[in-house]
Amino acid sequence: MAIARFPVVVLDCPDPHRLAQFYSDLLDWPVVRDEDDMCFIRADYGDGIGFQKVESFNPPKWPHQDVPQQMHIDVDVEDLDAAEAAVLALGATKHEHQPGTTFRVFLDPAGHPFCLCSG
Repeated sequence: MAIARFPVVVLDCPDPHRLAQFYSDLLDWPVVRDEDDMCFIRADYGDGIGFQKVESFNPPKWPHQDVPQQMHIDVDVEDLDAAEAAVLALGATKHEHQPGTTFRVFLDPAGHPFCLCSG
């Protein structure tokens, strides 16, 4: 029997509302908790991501390790070009370092790296 359920990754960020809305739009998961210092989005099947406010947030400096990324999110997409246009419209930034051809690296509005991956 499991001790816990619904594991949630929580990202530190300067603005939890903005980052929650970004990932809500990206994944089509609703915001289920929206507070001053913490927001959560959750899929109808249970997976979720949390966003925690950190006043002195220093974004990762990927691919360098001066401020390591420590974790990142990969999402599968049907069409890399269409998905790229969509995440850029949501406020993502395409990173200049693109080390592969089956995925693309972006930074979310708080500077966390995430990848669009061809399924």
